[in-house]
Amino acid sequence: MATKVETDPAHRIQAAREASESRSTVADRMAAGKLLRTKAPRSSHASWAPTSDRPDPVDLLQLQDENRVVELLPIRYGRMSVSPFTYFRGSATVMAHDLASTPTTGLVVQACGDAHLSNFGGFASPERNLVFDINDFDETLPAPWEWDVKRLAASIVVAGRSNGYRTADSRNAAVAAIRSYRERMAAFATMTHLDVWYSNISVEAFAASMPKRVRKDVERRAQKAVHRDNLQALAKMTSVVDGHVRIVEDPPLIIHHSDEVVGEHLPTMAKAYRSTIRDDLRELLDRYTFVDFARKVVGVGSVGTRCYVVLMEGNHNQDPLFLQFKEAHESVLAPYAGKSKYSNQGRRVVDGQHQIQATSDIFLGWGRVNEVDFYVRQLRDMKTSVEVSLLPPDRMVLYAEVCGWALARAHARSGDAAAIAGYLGNGDTFDEAIADFATAYADQTERDHAVLVDAIKSGKVTAEMGR
Repeated sequence: MATKVETDPAHRIQAAREASESRSTVADRMAAGKLLRTKAPRSSHASWAPTSDRPDPVDLLQLQDENRVVELLPIRYGRMSVSPFTYFRGSATVMAHDLASTPTTGLVVQACGDAHLSNFGGFASPERNLVFDINDFDETLPAPWEWDVKRLAASIVVAGRSNGYRTADSRNAAVAAIRSYRERMAAFATMTHLDVWYSNISVEAFAASMPKRVRKDVERRAQKAVHRDNLQALAKMTSVVDGHVRIVEDPPLIIHHSDEVVGEHLPTMAKAYRSTIRDDLRELLDRYTFVDFARKVVGVGSVGTRCYVVLMEGNHNQDPLFLQFKEAHESVLAPYAGKSKYSNQGRRVVDGQHQIQATSDIFLGWGRVNEVDFYVRQLRDMKTSVEVSLLPPDRMVLYAEVCGWALARAHARSGDAAAIAGYLGNGDTFDEAIADFATAYADQTERDHAVLVDAIKSGKVTAEMGR
């Protein structure tokens, strides 16, 4: 049976920081991290086998359906059934249960909670620079750093198999990601806390980390991302109806519809949200006027949660602002790592994002309406992502390395980089162990995907394909 991580959930990271401060030098903290190998040998991370009482994965998934929009659930399962990788993307709750029974050092960070390959990407900093980082925080929570590392590595192997890679190619990419994480963590361990906090992965640094043959492609994609802004969203998502700009419907993915939970409470949602952002941003927001809003289906694992797109207009009709109001539930990690110190799950997401990301959307905020927690962000702000299914093996290795870099930077901001680095060491013992785990868990993912497909065929689960 999966067990919760030890320590008071409201103070896990603070306790870790205080313990670190009691050891005055980086060398001392690295030595303490190295001693943790007696508790959890690095090789112990290699194994994976389901517990005898492991629940049916479909049952775990359906537990999440209770608070979701029923009419959208067939879309969720249709998207998850496409391949083992799309299943993996939507089944963070299943892996959270599985990870809870795996070895950990006891070192806690602000975990992403869903650190798979497709939850990394590029977006604009407030200074209008393009940066690369983790970009999904629905499941963020203080938790063992190993859980994020294992989910990233497993996603690489599952994606590689779905792409038709040779076994060795998938494993090489997983090893590359973990090696990058280990080496970057060693570098962060010796930096000042402020330098770690200010560090980011700019598009220039991203491109510089690539071989020359790839750099031009990275720069081309970056240039394209610059144009993925509110104006592009306006052109793509709206049309003029009777002289008024309106969001174009694409039922059931985009509809002008308020369900019984949110109903006509958008003004209340907006008021709750405004109270959570800075005074200067409220002044900026007040310069925009409401134009339209619609419900929008997003992602894979998020399908069924309430998500609304709000269109606002500033100086003129070419000055749009798109905001996304997204429902937030309890993190899938909470049953095993402890509940968030925040009663509002939207605040949990926003706080976690601020801790993890080097730079975040200025409009991040949260609120609650009609017993529904939500958070707010811009819909598009130079956002771009890598189409994992199109990556050849050599590009997958390069992309995996950058994801490992971003994950290490995220963990170093909230955790004890020196202790983690001391535990990891200079050799490849940990890298190879995690690659073994990722291979075994990819097997598990394929079995679980087959269970979902069978449940759809039997009628236990209703799925709508092609949406």
